[in-house]
Order: sequence, then C-alpha cells, then structure tokens
Amino acid sequence: MSRTDWFVNDRFGMFIHWGIYAIPARGEWARSVEKISNEDYQVYFDTFDPVDYNPKVWAKTAREAGMKYAVLTAKHHDGFCLFDTKFTEYKATNTKAGRDLVLEFLEAFRAEGLKVGLYYSLLDWHHPDYPHYGDEHHPMRDNKSYAGKQHNFDRYLDFMHGQVKELCTNYGKLDIMWFDFSYGEYQGEKWRSSELVRMVRSYWPDILIDNRLEGGGHSYGSLATDSPNEYSGDFVSPEQVIPLDGICTESGKPVIWEACVTMNNCWGYNSTDRNFKSSKMLIRKLIECVSKGGNLLLNVGPDAKGNIPVESLKILVELGEWMSKNGESIYGCGYAGLGKPEYGRITRKGNNLYYHVMEAQIGALPLLGIKKDDIRRMWYAATGAEIKLYDSIFLHSSKDIPFVSFGESPKLPDTPVTVVGVELK
Repeated sequence: MSRTDWFVNDRFGMFIHWGIYAIPARGEWARSVEKISNEDYQVYFDTFDPVDYNPKVWAKTAREAGMKYAVLTAKHHDGFCLFDTKFTEYKATNTKAGRDLVLEFLEAFRAEGLKVGLYYSLLDWHHPDYPHYGDEHHPMRDNKSYAGKQHNFDRYLDFMHGQVKELCTNYGKLDIMWFDFSYGEYQGEKWRSSELVRMVRSYWPDILIDNRLEGGGHSYGSLATDSPNEYSGDFVSPEQVIPLDGICTESGKPVIWEACVTMNNCWGYNSTDRNFKSSKMLIRKLIECVSKGGNLLLNVGPDAKGNIPVESLKILVELGEWMSKNGESIYGCGYAGLGKPEYGRITRKGNNLYYHVMEAQIGALPLLGIKKDDIRRMWYAATGAEIKLYDSIFLHSSKDIPFVSFGESPKLPDTPVTVVGVELK
C-alpha cells in the first residue's frame, strides 16, 4: 500500500486557520499588510483568551460535514505557536489560555476517527533572526531602522527545525505535515529541506508532506515533473483555485493534489468579511475536485473566543446533509476519463460511474461516454432506488446512448446535485 492511499480515498478535509490574529479580526495577514511592529502586535498576545475553545465540537462538526481529516495551523507567519514549545515564549501556554491548544485539537479529532495534520509556517515575523528589512513579506520590510541589521538565518533554521521535531515527537502520530510557504530566494534547500524531510520521515515514515518547501499556492513545484526533488512532498497544494484539467507530470502521469479553499475571502477570522460561498457552490466544487483527481481542503477561521463562525457552521451542516446521502460518489472516487457533460461532472470508482447532475434537463438525461450494453445496473446515490433505462420515440436518433428519466417534475430529485450511479459490466 502507498502512504497516499487514504488521502486519495478520503477526498475531503477541514483546514483551520486560528491564532491571535483572530483578535484584530482582519485576516491572518493583518500584521504584514498593516506593517504592525512586534510591540504593537503584543496586545493580541496579552489578551488572547479563547474561553469557548472546544475542539471536540470542531471535530464533531467536521465529521458530520463529511470531512475525513483536518489540518490546524500550529504556527502561522506571525510566529505565535498554538503548541507548547521550548524554543520560544511566544506560545499559547503563556497566554491567558494557558493550554496546549494543538494537543487538545489532536486528541479531539483522533477521537472522532479523523486523520490529523499540522500546518507549520516556514516564515516567522516574530523571530529576531528571520530577515526583516527588504524581505518580501515581513511587517518591517520598509522600516529603515532595520536596514543593515544582521540576521543569523542558520540560527533561525535551527529554531524552525527544532519546532518541527517537537511536533513530530511530542504529539503522537501525525498524518500530514503541511508546510507553508516558499518564495523568492527562500525555497528548496534554503530551508535545509532535504534534512527537514528526512527528520520528519525518520519519526513518521508514512506522513504526507505538501509541496510548499519549494513553492507557494501558485506553484506545482518539481512534484509535477518527472524528476521530483527529495523535498517535493506527496501532493500539490493549489490555493484558491481548482486546476483546469487536474495535474499531471510532463509525461502525463497523474499527480496527487489538494485544493485549499476558503469559505469567504479570508483564511483567518475577519469580522467584516461576509462573502461566504454557498453550500451549493462548495458541493459542486468538491465534486469538481474529485472528478479531476483531487481533494478539497475547506477552511474555517474560528474567532478569538474559539468559535467557528455561524455562517460556516450553516454551510457545513448543508454539506453534511448532501454528503451523508451521496458520499459514495466522492470517497474513493476520482477521474472518470469520460469528459465533462454539459449538465455536470462524472466521478469513478472501479466499475462504478457517478453522474453528478447539476442542471435539470428538458427531456431525458443522456449518460454520455458509455453505451446501453455497458450497463449492469443504475441507482440514485441518495436513496439506492433503482433507475431503469428510458426510451422514447424522440430518442431514436441517439439509439446507442443510454438515457434516464427523473420523472415528470422539471426539478432535480435531489438538490443541489442529483447523483446517478452506474455499474458497468
């Protein structure tokens, strides 16, 4: 078995961006965008007190939404750590929270039967040895008082590697290590990436690693070539986009990938961002990912008290309602090789095809890509009810194409997407 087997089977996960940036509530990049100094940012550390944090509720929410794994931001770019680390005092255990929030997350999600992963930022805007002035992203990049300041980047790398080792050794088995991100000169061996990957795999040989030691959300890296680097990872992580035709290497070999997507426009909690995607849209985008051989990692950004926003909760409930009935067309499924019909998309699992019908038809629905004699049986995924081939004098010009009818109603039997299962002979 491959270490990626569970990943391509489970298809749907929860991303959780959470940290002290939930207090200013302007997104996880607020410190960089607004060029906030360590001193001015300190107020959020001093007041962080997530009194409602209950990862058991998060885990139950994820499972009921149909998600099979989750990834939490153990440390984001601002350098604040949700875990108890010996390498810095800038951690949750030193705030009013007084708790190892990563430990509680891992225990809660494992208890719900979900796979667990930790996000770790390669950047650190709090560490004195991470380059400040002139950096592409650092909050102090334009602050001339830092011009000429010397930074010992090797000392920072020792710190970073040490923290990753803590995550690998203090919390039991991890299923995913989600690094973020590389840019400019800071990529590949600039992070001592081969050494880092070897260390991580020395503890957990089957752990999955993303591709961002050599790229960002816009880059596929060498994993999408025929000669990947040692640190290229196990899957490509396109951000806020679904690849047009999936992802393949130069020679056409499929590459494992996972689209990470926000529910609104921000990863971290933003109190004014009400641009939430509908559950209808997200269900269709999950189907699109799977039909192209990919996963969907859907983000929530809890608030400063530790609550997932009510808008996100509503969406997750609606996702779960559809997944509870139609999950067989997602889990273990992938690219069907039959193209995209005008009315929706197709996924495949072995001899089973799943036609995802997103648009009601005038007349019967054509099952494109197969012939009548190919079919052993058909059913509605939502109910298991049998579906029979449909025939009509109006279809004689398409006699080799199988058709099905949803009855006299112009509306789809199951909303927002009706799934027709077809077992091939």
